[in-house]
Parts: sequence; structure tokens; C-alpha cells
Amino acid sequence: MLGVSWTGATKRLGGTAQVRTRDLDTGAWGDWRDLEVNVDPLEHPDAGVRGSSEPLWVGPSDGVQAQVVRKNGSTGPLPKGLEVNLVDPGVVTDAEAAHTDGGTEPAAFAAETSPGAATDTPSDSAAPTDGTTVAPTDGQTTEPPAPTDSTPEATPSDTASASESAPASSSPSASASATVPTAPPSTVPEPPITSRAGWGADESISPDAPEYNTDVKAVFVHHTDGANDYACADSASIVRGIYAYHVQVNGWKDIGYNFLVDKCGTVFEGRKGGVDLPVLGAHTYGWNRESAGIAVLGDYTTTSAPNATLAAIARVAAWKLGQYGAAPTGTTQLTAGATQKNYAGTSFTSGSSYPFQRISGHRDGYNTQCPGNSLYAQLPTVRAWAAGPVQGLKTTSVGGAGLSGSTYYTKGAVTLHWTATTPASLISKFELLVDGKSVATAPGSATSAGTTLPLGSHTVAVRAVHQSGKTATSAALTVVAETTAPTFTTAPTLSLRTGTVNTTAVPATLGWKATDNTVLGSVKLLAPTTATYGPTATSAAVTVKSGAATTWSLRAYDVAGNYRTSSPVFTPVIVQESAAVKTGTWTSRSSSSYLGGASYSSGSKGASLTWTFTGRSAAWVVSRATTSGQAYVYVDGTKVSTVDLKSATTQYRQALWTKTWSTSAKHTVKIVVVGTTGRPTVTTDGLVYLK
Repeated sequence: MLGVSWTGATKRLGGTAQVRTRDLDTGAWGDWRDLEVNVDPLEHPDAGVRGSSEPLWVGPSDGVQAQVVRKNGSTGPLPKGLEVNLVDPGVVTDAEAAHTDGGTEPAAFAAETSPGAATDTPSDSAAPTDGTTVAPTDGQTTEPPAPTDSTPEATPSDTASASESAPASSSPSASASATVPTAPPSTVPEPPITSRAGWGADESISPDAPEYNTDVKAVFVHHTDGANDYACADSASIVRGIYAYHVQVNGWKDIGYNFLVDKCGTVFEGRKGGVDLPVLGAHTYGWNRESAGIAVLGDYTTTSAPNATLAAIARVAAWKLGQYGAAPTGTTQLTAGATQKNYAGTSFTSGSSYPFQRISGHRDGYNTQCPGNSLYAQLPTVRAWAAGPVQGLKTTSVGGAGLSGSTYYTKGAVTLHWTATTPASLISKFELLVDGKSVATAPGSATSAGTTLPLGSHTVAVRAVHQSGKTATSAALTVVAETTAPTFTTAPTLSLRTGTVNTTAVPATLGWKATDNTVLGSVKLLAPTTATYGPTATSAAVTVKSGAATTWSLRAYDVAGNYRTSSPVFTPVIVQESAAVKTGTWTSRSSSSYLGGASYSSGSKGASLTWTFTGRSAAWVVSRATTSGQAYVYVDGTKVSTVDLKSATTQYRQALWTKTWSTSAKHTVKIVVVGTTGRPTVTTDGLVYLK
């Protein structure tokens, strides 16, 4: 971690300070990065206290270069007394973290500062890494730059008070005391907080006792600036670095912030004195005596903070404000401790009161971009999450139930699934409501809960209980519990259909009709193959292997999941032409294209073939060609059809005529050659029937 400091605690740096560092592992120099130099000043600094930038976390590095860019883009002589201050945060062992008496070896330290003098060090050489302070190099002059429009000198109002933080005012609530107050209980739970011992604070560098405010009326949100690509395992190191920088470079008596939060949502104790007490911090110039400060590690000027970070801010803010009966939303009156303007140009006069959001940004009270445009835009979300009720609660699905229109149907057991935009850490619990009454409870991290409904129609919803006690309830769903299975009003039946016949695939139609007392969901074919049909379907084209008794198992489901199964058995039988009773002249033909390898052919008008069988469906199988003639079909002695066999292409094993009866019975099918002029021939393959 590093920063720059300069002579004169109340003076502004005449330009933009930039640094770049050399990576310890790769040896490569990084890009130039701006330092935030618009730091809240001390309000009556001791002699010798220096002005300084915000510290910047750069990670393991072994070289640094610094420059100050003027308004015109030049990088001329460095200001007199400019120093680069290096901080090595050190490491903390488990044994060290276990001690709280300050007797451990310092886990963080800053460079010993010394007056900088010009040297002959080349401009691209590495900065020292031994804890020293780097002064301007390259023979540059040490005269301070003339003030510019962007770098105003401090005004009297910048130094109008008498301590590190804001001055006392005539308002009793705006005073600080060394007396340790009693920690009041909060309206919400305390979030997990990593103690100073936990992040390795070296208490020896900050011996002064803390001061306390009367209460906490508002919380100011900050960002610490610096890179966002740090590993969360390095967060404690960053906090140690900020601590050392604030004390040993800025000259403060302790770290300025009351709390710090990393991008993974870990909360760190900041200034000592007790996380549950109104410790006077040094974070928002002119407003420290009635507030607490929460700083987010990283730069959120153009990058939004993660939800885990926002949730942590919301939890800390709600807890601190809740100790003093303050809601995280709405406004409060704060007494100005300094005469100044904020980032938006609003003027404040010391001793006067002004309205602030309970959760405000640093820029609301001081002329700085902090906490960055992106994080500042997220503060309404933080307020809503902190105050409750739970935001964005809605159900997403109902397990164990089917949906028809706007109504769900179930056999009884259901699981309600939901989502919410408020993080789980701010939610106390969820309650599953049936007909308005809680029947099951789930933790704030849950996304579902189940119950078994009694028969009948019910309303089902989920209620979220925020940590504040406020509740939000999802829109109620109508769920009907019923256990009546569907019925087959027409039992599943098989009938032969037209198409090409093979011994392994006889074309047929499976038919059925199913109904339900509520809503039919689907019909599924379970055997001999599988298929799913919609609730309005009543038939499906299938194929059947001849000579084999096949079970056709259909199951009808309603939307609640109730079902009924029907499994009739059918056997297609192929009767060869040779088994028919013949009249007239028929000639046997052989070919692998015919069923069984043979067929009968006749061009003799009036020649006939008659088959007798017991079944409920029949199909005549015949060949077709351009020269094929016509035939009459008789069923049980009655002519029922005239079939024309002519086809533009030659086709074999064609079921051209079919007949299905409602029940199985003995029947005769007779085909008679018509003797069609020019194409008298009829070539037949046989008959198929179902039994």
C-alpha cells in the first residue's frame, strides 16, 4: 500500500498525483494510476502534520514511480516536500491474532518519514522497499506550484475546528466524550464483524483512548479507492495498510473509519472503542460527531459493488441505526461542524443543521467523489435492504402440482419455490401460508418449503420476515387438492389402417378417450413403446408385429398427478392368399417383395378369394402397378367397396382396404376380380386381421 504526502496539512496538492508500481513477480511496470488527493482534512492539525492522498493498495511490488500532472497536462517539477509513503502490511499468525493486549509484533507499519531531497536516481529505477519514504528525484525542483482552479488552497472554513474530527457545536447531541457509554440494544441483529485483533491491528501505534459521540443519527458510506482485483484473503492486509497509513502518514490517532467492508461482504472493525458503541471517527469532515463511517475496500467510480458488499453495508447500517431507534430510510438533521461545500455544491455553515439521508454517501457531506458514482447509485438499494421489508419476493413454481390456467392441482403434497432480491443475510425467516395461516417455517437462506394440503381448494403464499420484523407476502396462488383418477370413457383399442405391411410392422391405429373430474393432463403410452399425448388427443398411428400378442398400456394423468392405466392385448394375424377359398383362375407368383415370398394373380373376371376369421379388424393386402385392375370387396356376403389398384409406381404389400368392428366376431371377407378393361389383373398378398 502506498500514497503521497506533502508539506502543509491544510493545503491542496497542485495537480493530480499519479503512481505506477513494478510487480514483484513479473517485474513489469503497471499503468499510471490517479491517487485520490481530496482527503478530508484535520480541523486544527498539530504542527508538522502533512497533507496526504488516500492510500492505494497495489499488492506485492518492488518499485514505484510518482508524478504530479498539472491541469495543462504537464508533469513539471514536483511540489516541495512531496513524499511517496510505502506501507508493508505484514502478516498475522493465528497466535498473534489471539492476543489483544498489543504485545505482539506489529502486523502493520508505515515508512519512517524523513525530509525528501533530490537525488540522481534514474527516473525508471525502483523505489526502495525497505520501509523508507521516497522523495522527489531526477533533480526536480521543490518549489510548490501556483494554485490552479482545480487545486484551491484551503480556506479558513477548512480549519475551523479544534480536533481530528468535527468540532463540538451548541447542540448537545453534537458533542464527544471520553467517557465510555453503555451500548444500547439494537432493533436488528449484530452482523458478524472481524475484530481488530482478527485483522491484526498493531495497537502500540495508536495509544490514545477513543472518544464517543452521544448517538448515531446517520451512516456515511465510503470507498477506499485502489484496485478491485484484490483477493478477499488479502482484505485484512489492506485494512492493516489503511490503519498504518492513517496513523503514521496522515498523523491521525487511529484508522478513520468505524467499519470496513470488502468485496466478499466481510465486515472489519475499524476505529477502536467498541463496535457496539458510538465511537467518534474521522471519515466525513464536519459530520463525524453524529455519524458512523463504513468504507468499502476498492474503487467504485465506474464499477458497481457486489451484492455481498451491499448486504454487509445494509446490515451494519441497520444495526448501528437500530441502536438509537433510527430507521435506515428517511432523513435526519445533522449539525455541521465545519463551513464548507459538498460535491454537489451545497453550502454548509458550521453550527447549522441540515437534512441528510440516514444512509448517505461521503460526497453528501464533503467535496469528494467518494464513494464513487456507481456505489453512490446503489445506496437506494442499500437503504431498502437495510430497512425492509424483503424486496422482490415472488413464487417461481409449485412442486408436486400441475398448472391449468391460473389454478394448480395436486394430490396433496406440494413444495412452494420462491425468490427474493433482498439478500438472505437480512431475512429472518420465511413462512409458508395456506389459507392465510402459517403451516411451515424456513430460514432466511431457504428458497422453498413444503406441506401437504387437505382435499379441496386453497390459497398458498410465502411470507418473508425481514430482520427488522417487517413482512412481505407473495401473491396468493390457488391450489386444488384432489385424488380422483381419470377414466377411459373409450377403452384403448387397436384397428388396422392403410399402409405398407411387413411381418414385423403392420400399420395400425391406437384409439382411446380419457376424461377427468377436474383437468386431464396427458395420456402416456407405456408399452410396447413410449409416447406422450396431449389431453385432447384420442388416437395415434402405430405399427404392430404380426403373430405376436402385444400389450398396449395407456395411462391417463390429470394435472394433479392422479392416473389410471388400461392395458389391452391385440394380436395381428397375416392370412396368406393360399389359405383363402378360391373361385376362378389364379396363378401363383414368387418374389421376395410379396408377403411370405408368394402371391396370387388373376385377370379372370369374377375370380374370387374368400377368407374367414374371428377378429375385430381386417385389412386386404395387395400389390399395385400401372396395369393393376379393380376388385369388389364383400363383407359377410355384402358388397362394401370397389377398390382400384392402379398406381403410377409399383407398390407391394399395400393394405388398401380396412374394416373395423366394435367387437370381435366371426367374419368373411371376399374379393372379386372386376375384369377392368385394359388392366384386368389383380395380384393379392393375403389378409391381416386382429384378434
